[in-house]
Amino acid sequence: MALTPRWKEVPAKPGAVVAPDERLPWPQTAALGVQHVIAMFGATVLAPLLMGFDPNVAILMSGVGTLIFFFVVGGRVPSYLGSSFAFIGVVIVASGYGGSGPNASIGLALGGIVACGLLYTLIGLIVIGTGTRWIETLMPPVVTGAVVAVIGLNLAGIPIKNMAPTAFDAWMQGVTFLCVGLVAVKTRGMTQRLLILVGLIVASLIYALLTNGLGMGKPIDLTGIAGAAWFGAPKFAAPTFDAGAILLIAPVAIILVAENLGHIKAVSAMTGRNLDPYIGRAFVGDGIATMVSGASGGTGVTTYAENIGVMAATKIYSTAMFVVAALIAILLGFSPKFGALLQAIPLAVMGGVSIVVFGLIAIAGAKIWVDNRVDFSDNANLIVAAVTLVLGTGDYTLKFGAFALGGIGTATFGAILLHLLLRKRE
Repeated sequence: MALTPRWKEVPAKPGAVVAPDERLPWPQTAALGVQHVIAMFGATVLAPLLMGFDPNVAILMSGVGTLIFFFVVGGRVPSYLGSSFAFIGVVIVASGYGGSGPNASIGLALGGIVACGLLYTLIGLIVIGTGTRWIETLMPPVVTGAVVAVIGLNLAGIPIKNMAPTAFDAWMQGVTFLCVGLVAVKTRGMTQRLLILVGLIVASLIYALLTNGLGMGKPIDLTGIAGAAWFGAPKFAAPTFDAGAILLIAPVAIILVAENLGHIKAVSAMTGRNLDPYIGRAFVGDGIATMVSGASGGTGVTTYAENIGVMAATKIYSTAMFVVAALIAILLGFSPKFGALLQAIPLAVMGGVSIVVFGLIAIAGAKIWVDNRVDFSDNANLIVAAVTLVLGTGDYTLKFGAFALGGIGTATFGAILLHLLLRKRE
């Protein structure tokens, strides 16, 4: 299989479907690439900020990771790789991040991310040789839904306890998630798709009015933006490998497998093309991209539902536009002024956005149950979901000598083992 497809150029016709191995003329393809950058932008920038990572490195690695994925699948699977929210909880726990500023223990988190990418790659190689049936048996919707929900619920206390040090900050968190909610409900089109980013901007402007203008709280400091260069290398970081952090973070590979599998199935349905032969390659591409990102100081990456939504709306599935999007992201990664702007976002506003994002992660787990019609009249499903949610939310911890497996880890492994023990045998 060639590393890249030979795209067939097709004319731009309203409502016409453009297949993965086709493309519009390059000017339109470039414009579509910009649109996909906008679609992934909010989440890809937000995730590193919530973990104390350098957002410039995360944006840069999202572009690099997308190109790696593109070449591994031979340009046959249209997808963009951005920062994965599945890592937020385990990274915060493993590194002890307090929610503000750079993560002082980022090396521990990066080592776990690299290990997760390696495990993910190995799973992909096995899938290439054996198919996907065993994954669907090991991780049915009741398991993946519970684990995804736990990731959000485990994080709930962080913005509420750690990101609102004053009464004013607590009120600003409320203003922020109200702004996001109004954007989500009252707007349409691309603005609605960028609900997190637009809500964050509006809340930041309100914060600036109340603090810089009226002196009601800690003002926004813009001196870092003024002093930052337009172009320069981001702050790369190296991983350190700690068994405890690896044991906590590596199981996220299970979530990435379930997520990527669902996305590829969705794209297959939209394009009318059987992409099952590329599932193993997609896992390998995503795994290698995650290892490269973690080794450089970036977040773990995954295929993005936001970009799949844009494809569904436009009916344009050309993989060429993702090459353009990746190159734009790489350019943004080399702008320190862009990074300084992101670092100036007030802690309370980030806390309000975090409340929304962590809640959305939890609801995404419930959506997996609904979409797959999980039968909770079946006691096996009921127990798996119930126990998993409490293990993760309550941060149930098991110690193995010097190592401790925290709530997300015990919930993940517990869900898989409980399902294997309790499921009905055919």
